[in-house]
Amino acid sequence: MIQIYDTTLRDGTQREGISLSCEDKLRIARRLDELGVAFVEGGWPGSNPKDAEFFARARDLPWRRTAIAAFGSTCRVGGVPEDDANLRALLDSGAPVCTVVGKTWTLHVTDVLRASLDENLRIIEQSLAWLRERGRRVVYDAEHFFDGWRADPAYALATLEAAARGGAETLVLCDTNGGSLPWQIAEVVRAVGAKVKTPLGIHAHNDSETAVANSLAAVHEGASHVQGTINGYGERCGNANLCSVIPAIELKLGRRCLPENHLQSLTELSHFVAEVANLAPDEHLPYVGRSAFAHKGGIHVAAMRRNAASYQHVLPELVGNQMRVVVSELSGRGNLLSKAEELGLAAGGAGVADVLEEIKTLEARGFSFEAAEASVALMMKRHDPAHRAPFELVDFFVNVEHRDGRGLFSEAMVKVRVDGELLHTAAEGDGPVDALDAALRKALVPRYPQIADCKLVDYKVRILDGKNGTAAVTRVLVDTQHGKRVWSTVGASPNIIEASWRAIVDALEYGLTVAAETGGTEA
Repeated sequence: MIQIYDTTLRDGTQREGISLSCEDKLRIARRLDELGVAFVEGGWPGSNPKDAEFFARARDLPWRRTAIAAFGSTCRVGGVPEDDANLRALLDSGAPVCTVVGKTWTLHVTDVLRASLDENLRIIEQSLAWLRERGRRVVYDAEHFFDGWRADPAYALATLEAAARGGAETLVLCDTNGGSLPWQIAEVVRAVGAKVKTPLGIHAHNDSETAVANSLAAVHEGASHVQGTINGYGERCGNANLCSVIPAIELKLGRRCLPENHLQSLTELSHFVAEVANLAPDEHLPYVGRSAFAHKGGIHVAAMRRNAASYQHVLPELVGNQMRVVVSELSGRGNLLSKAEELGLAAGGAGVADVLEEIKTLEARGFSFEAAEASVALMMKRHDPAHRAPFELVDFFVNVEHRDGRGLFSEAMVKVRVDGELLHTAAEGDGPVDALDAALRKALVPRYPQIADCKLVDYKVRILDGKNGTAAVTRVLVDTQHGKRVWSTVGASPNIIEASWRAIVDALEYGLTVAAETGGTEA
């Protein structure tokens, strides 16, 4: 069993732009416990009040699968453990596991600690022994181990031996600067493993984009403990991403690191941590990103329809993700057939060819359907001979004025035909698009009350050919929400009002037709 040691709550929060409250940290820790990681490092209790509060509250919570770890350093040079405030804070935290970091690289001992090499060995051994004698499990983080090994392998090994004498249950080899490559990691782990009997761990940073590979190389060479963070959050370029390390260990190396069937919750956990950290999820992360199993090329999708293994290295369901088909000008018939099946729509042979040609034509004019699957669903629906649009646009008018005493305001007039009846409405709004949306809804809500619950939640504008100045083609993407369902639609035109209008019309028609028929399928 490979031990997973999560340090999202300490190392992960050292990423620029992340600041977790104590409550945030507890929420994430509880989800990591549910996932089944062996250790959750809550922080450095001697460094700030927030981490001290975390450990005080964590003591009273029932942890089912994980052991809470507190992080700190060896005692000060020239001092003794019993007089060291940092070690006392580790003990007072009540955490059953104490992770202690110490110096391995001679450069750090002489230039940073300004201590003798023997003094460094003393404080490592005595600090760990002091905690062990007081009933704590101790993990030793050998900081800058790989740099230290390259500088002086005999001394680097001596620091591990000192930690082992002090009672460390695991010796974690840290690539703190993130500069090592996988074969270098493998060589060192193999060499160290031949000389020490204490289990080895790996703590890799991602400055060379190799943290995941380095972690896997260490496991392959016998390391039984892996440290990292959810989504790879961490200082500088981040830490080893556990959302890649964990499935690779289980699915590629065939080793268990989570309880059985818990791997399927990994994608949900990744998104949960991103949400709590107030960061947009990275949709292109391996395994857990929304695009990790998204297929766009027509040849790929055609092959996938015959055998899903043809363009996927693992089944997405194993990590709680799902396969998606993206529709664009690169699509083939298989893309649309798959998309129709995904959305629960009928897709006849002739209609598919017509929709595919329409997509290619529109994308040449500036549309993009990759992120506007509701518009694709409507295009397929409109090619069904039995389809009847819930409303038909006759014309619209938008006016923006500035009047003395009132300031700037927008007004829109809309004419639509519903069941043969011409409806003519007007409305004001905060801007021309808001006024158009309000006027259209004013006309439709009496006939379709459910539209009142379809909320426009996002509106994105992109200028496609800036060299044309104000005559540039503008693409508008609209996100609409009904309950928990969200769908996206697109419009494009040299006129931003027309582009917006097309996206809004698609959004409301989708909500009245396809979403209603498919139970509000997210698109």
